[in-house]
Amino acid sequence: MSNRYFAHQTAVIDEGCNIGDNTKVWHFSHIMAGAKLGRDCNIGQNVMIANGVVVGDRVKIQNNVSVYEGVIISEDAFIGPSVVFTNIKAPRSFINRKHLYQNTMIGKGATLGANTTIICGNDIGAFAMIGAGAVVTKKIDDYALVIGNPARQIGWVSQHGARLTFDEGGIAVCPESGDLYKLMEGKALKLR
Repeated sequence: MSNRYFAHQTAVIDEGCNIGDNTKVWHFSHIMAGAKLGRDCNIGQNVMIANGVVVGDRVKIQNNVSVYEGVIISEDAFIGPSVVFTNIKAPRSFINRKHLYQNTMIGKGATLGANTTIICGNDIGAFAMIGAGAVVTKKIDDYALVIGNPARQIGWVSQHGARLTFDEGGIAVCPESGDLYKLMEGKALKLR
């Protein structure tokens, strides 16, 4: 464990976890043995990060989130308040099904809005934006904008999180950065 992170006095940091430099772990949070947190992360109040979870650099996990074994969160992702992750599709308290855990990958720069639920085994693409309260039941593409229960795609967003509008040639310009995007074979790609 690095000694160059901050943990609030009420946080529980288990022996055997790895926490990157300049990461902050706030009130009543629990980082379990075997968890790996990157540099410059902000772990909000009442967050549990389980054994085997990997969190990339500069990730923000807001209050009241449990990140279960099998979840990998890539760098620069934003996990909103009370987001729910699962790691098994048919849980029963009286049957041990740990061998059936399914992995979930949250892509670089993705945003999960408040109260989003991610059903295990469904990866979220880079820079995707999941609207508050959405229930993700399938894979989400890079730059996709999704909402609802079950989550459905309603458009595309740029790396800045701005809504993209594609012209007849399949080109969009981010209104915030000026970056160009192209729609090819039903997927958005950043050109520059």
